[in-house]
Amino acid sequence: MTTLATLKLTAAQKPFNISQVQQRRNKLVKRLWEQAELAKAHQAGTQFAPIKFRTVTDRETGERKQVETSKRVKCWWFTSENGKLSLSVRYGTKVLELAKNKWAVELASDKDLVATLDVIKTAVLAGELDDAISQASEKLKAGFTK
Repeated sequence: MTTLATLKLTAAQKPFNISQVQQRRNKLVKRLWEQAELAKAHQAGTQFAPIKFRTVTDRETGERKQVETSKRVKCWWFTSENGKLSLSVRYGTKVLELAKNKWAVELASDKDLVATLDVIKTAVLAGELDDAISQASEKLKAGFTK
């Protein structure tokens, strides 16, 4: 009992359901983390390829098994018409509108990518992009209906 007495115990329980807003935020934060890792690898001159699991059915035996494959991550930054580096934020295949008629962030150099992605991640976690995320999500859902 003396060991447990050193810990701060609480009655908190893990929630069973996460709201859709929080699920969308988590999805975007995960993609922002991937972009930050991709930017770090780009600056270091290395490759970034996260691993994902894929279920494959063997044609001969019909057995299903999981195989590790590398996930392809496309970078969200590009060189705009004025020659500056720009970063757009994507939710699925849709580009998020960060402010009224503003679709990208202009950067001075590629060294600012990771810091800018961290700022955007903080904004997502604070709920500043919830409207843009929900609009993009609705557009994505509309594409799946007949």
